[in-house]
Amino acid sequence: MKRLVVLISGQGTNLKALIQACQQKKLAAQITAVLSNKANAQGLAYAVNMNIPIHTLDINDFTGSKSFDYALAAIIDYYQPDIVVLAGYMRILSAEFVYRYAGRLLNIHPSLLPLYPGLHTHRKALQNGDIIHGASVHFVTNIVDSGPVILQAHVPILSNDNEITLAQRVKNKEHVIYPLVISWLLAGRIVLQENTVFLDGVELPPTGYNTNLLTLS
Repeated sequence: MKRLVVLISGQGTNLKALIQACQQKKLAAQITAVLSNKANAQGLAYAVNMNIPIHTLDINDFTGSKSFDYALAAIIDYYQPDIVVLAGYMRILSAEFVYRYAGRLLNIHPSLLPLYPGLHTHRKALQNGDIIHGASVHFVTNIVDSGPVILQAHVPILSNDNEITLAQRVKNKEHVIYPLVISWLLAGRIVLQENTVFLDGVELPPTGYNTNLLTLS
């Protein structure tokens, strides 16, 4: 059984989706631990209810980001994960941390990267009059939200959308594509070579795999 460690900072909606994917055998994996930089992250309670070990670290207990990430990595390595999954983890990771897990460190971001890295992506899409929004699963590099994209899901922006309604529809897509990409990586179908993603030996474009070939519910 493959092993996942998940990092969160908030509600943990993608964590819940990953746990459900494991339960439903969509992911041949076990989430062995959930880590957070926020002791009050709501997703931690859900992990506890599912009998998944949790760990929290407070940046104020450390002399800086590097020492924090070193302690974080020590906990992660204890569980010997095949993949480290960022699921709403809101801390910038050090270059050393990213290098340590290169090729097996994933993130999901609520925009069609390279559009709108960082925060408030739904607001920016609405303010700019976009007609399409979405989410991207990507490998993590030492430049925030700039790692090679593996898969994107598109979401139309409706005339009556606000940040809340748009965010929810994007979340619904995230809960589909994140377990899918993780399953590809666990199965060895995805490889990262020199900042380029290959799926089944075929180089992917900068926007990732063509979602027109998938049925995303």
